Amino acid sequence: MSTANRPWYRELNRYHWFVFVVAALGWLFDTMDQQLFTLARTPAMRELAASEPGGEATKDEINFYGPVTTGIFLVGWATGGIVFGVLGDRIGRAKTMLWTILIYSACTGLSAFSQSVWDFALYRFLTGLGVGGEFAVGVALLAEAMPDRARPFALGWLQALSAIGNIAAAVVSMGLGQLERTASFADLHFFGYGPIKPWRIMFVIGTVPAILAIFIRRRLKEPEAWQHAAEGAVGKRLGSYRELFGDPRWRKNAFVGLALAFSGVVGLWGIGFFSADLIQSVFRKKLEGEGLSPEEVSGRLQILVGITFIMQNIGGFFGIYAYSRMTHHTGRRPAFAMFFVLAMLSTGLVFSQLKNYSDVFWMIPVMGFCQLGLFGGYAIYFPELFPTRLRSTGTSFCYNVGRLVAAVGPVLFGVLNTKVFGSFDEPMRYSGMSMCAVFLLGLLALPFAPETRGQPLPE
Repeated sequence: MSTANRPWYRELNRYHWFVFVVAALGWLFDTMDQQLFTLARTPAMRELAASEPGGEATKDEINFYGPVTTGIFLVGWATGGIVFGVLGDRIGRAKTMLWTILIYSACTGLSAFSQSVWDFALYRFLTGLGVGGEFAVGVALLAEAMPDRARPFALGWLQALSAIGNIAAAVVSMGLGQLERTASFADLHFFGYGPIKPWRIMFVIGTVPAILAIFIRRRLKEPEAWQHAAEGAVGKRLGSYRELFGDPRWRKNAFVGLALAFSGVVGLWGIGFFSADLIQSVFRKKLEGEGLSPEEVSGRLQILVGITFIMQNIGGFFGIYAYSRMTHHTGRRPAFAMFFVLAMLSTGLVFSQLKNYSDVFWMIPVMGFCQLGLFGGYAIYFPELFPTRLRSTGTSFCYNVGRLVAAVGPVLFGVLNTKVFGSFDEPMRYSGMSMCAVFLLGLLALPFAPETRGQPLPE
């Protein structure tokens, strides 16, 4: 069988597989942390935003502070991405990945000890520093370590496997929801904090990724491409924003990537992930109408939200895989165009039409397929836009500055919920539908995007 006809994975040796597993696990645990926060956000705000100790926050307080803490998390994410993206080019991919994993693991654990909205927001900001830094160095490491033909497939699978991290978070949430229904947490205390709440346990579980740092420290080497760039960077700085923006080619690629990322990130974090809040809003009334106790309602909603995220990420897994296969044949730009259109239509469908339990099992996977498919594109495309000496910096700029700008998305969603559509029944529906227009921005950026299919990484 000729090399061109061999499956891509046949070109990988044992060390290639090791790098793939480490990079995939780093991003998988990263996305698990993101989803633990998303799933814990509403119950955490219900407790932490309450005006009286031991009470519960009002609906408006939850609808306001939930998006605010999400925006702060995204600002931390963007800041960490900018800082660690530069460090990934300057001191190496492996070293930087080690630090990012340790930071997001430790600060996730600290979130479990929160006593107010604002110390919770601080811990989420610090967690975001590590979460944001991991993606850029992870995809740069994998892109440079893989053979050229295997690179887009490996990057696509890395992003697809991140859906497993999201699903793991949902399983944790469902398990704790079931425990809350069948056991009493009232007499349990958490290192002096209590009574214990399931959302606090979720953040303790988020410290597990720190174990991965042991394997990174022992075996992971810097890619040869980065070592050669570091040795031969005469007159050129590694990880320099001056270099990135001083060259017209890299500057254009950086802003095109930023526009693509902004559209998808707002679509997912400013609309898609609020499907959990929509689910709770829609079905809380039904469960309360059945005469269930508050504890039973809370437990059932937590399980239902967990199912929602599993459905969303099962769809996302196949969406990312579909993007990686489609772009191999059509190119990067046509694949992006199709997924931006589908994401806009499917998100609008969920927020306008989801009403029954059965809708969760087909509308949510379709939305996940379309929205998360875009993120497969980011993992494949962004490393192809920049040379080795600027790859982590440029990728991080696209993805994480995109998040910094996109932090307005969740805040805008909260403002629409409370100030614009607050007098409407189920205001989240109208907020979500209004914000679907953000996917059009990605389409507008595509004519300026270079096509990179079949080309080697730039140097």
